[in-house]
Amino acid sequence: MTVERREAGRLPDGRVVHEYTLSNRHGLSMTVLTLGGIVSALHVPDAAGHLANVVLGFDNLDDYVHRNPAFGVIVGRYGNRIAGARFTLDGHTYPLSRNDGPNCLHGGAEGFGHRLWQADADALRTGEAAALRLRYTSPHGEMGFPGELQVSVRYALGAEEKTWRIDYEATTDRATVLNLTHHSYFNLAGEGSALGHRLQLPASRYSEVDEHLIPQRHAPVAGTPFDFREPAVIEARIRQAHPQLRLARGYDHNWLLDGPADADDLRLAARLHDPSSGRCMEMLTTEPAVQFYSGNVLDGRLAGPGGRLYRQGDGVCLETQHNPDSPHHEASDDWPSTVLRPGQVWRSSTIHRFT
Repeated sequence: MTVERREAGRLPDGRVVHEYTLSNRHGLSMTVLTLGGIVSALHVPDAAGHLANVVLGFDNLDDYVHRNPAFGVIVGRYGNRIAGARFTLDGHTYPLSRNDGPNCLHGGAEGFGHRLWQADADALRTGEAAALRLRYTSPHGEMGFPGELQVSVRYALGAEEKTWRIDYEATTDRATVLNLTHHSYFNLAGEGSALGHRLQLPASRYSEVDEHLIPQRHAPVAGTPFDFREPAVIEARIRQAHPQLRLARGYDHNWLLDGPADADDLRLAARLHDPSSGRCMEMLTTEPAVQFYSGNVLDGRLAGPGGRLYRQGDGVCLETQHNPDSPHHEASDDWPSTVLRPGQVWRSSTIHRFT
């Protein structure tokens, strides 16, 4: 179990970005930037023991600063979309950063994925896992969100198995909304398209969206290309003539996980399998929902290591979360609250298990 650090470069204002590499004895290794908490590489062995990087990314800091479509970032303050880039809480309306048509997406134009995080040197190594704790203080009014928010995110590689665990924790000094998640684009083959992967989502309902990709209602997946209750090849569904697939130009939807959510209980959120390499990733989470995004923004204009051009479906995102646009819905079992108040501690965990 090792943790190594080096200087990755400097931001335009001169601040230093560090790069940490975590490794465990099962062949799993992860590279993390203090910019945005970005996971820039995640090497996982295949069925024959050969390593490959299973997340999309860049090979230079400049691309992460200026061109990153959220590759590998910590998303906040609010993962996914808030309609109209505003919300009302306790009788006060808060205008937000508008960066997705009329919406606020992933916390705004300068969300957490653009911020420089502080690595906690005291938590780089434990007796159980190679781990890195990242901290960020989001000031009151950042991107329009109320409250000074103290955020801690811990990445840990398992000591006894090939797992990557994320633990989130946050507190605020005044009422706010919060929905933290992670935004890696996965390709378990390590190259080519991920649309040949088999996906399973234990969810009987998904959120239908409008033309701005804002959820309007929860609908059953049965009889639709959104039914992944049994494993199915993504590319076999994504080209079907379904109005929801037309609106998003692929998948960019929220699935409500079956069964009650429990902040202390990790349950299966997704299973992704690449038949060519044999790699399988199971995701377990305390969150009530997961966003499946098929990398629709990738159009060949961005290049990764070795000059590889990224196109739609070359990586897919599975973002554990509360529902998008929850601040505009009354709290209920179908719309769990995302409000965080002073004195409360917001916690969430997600595990990626590789086999």
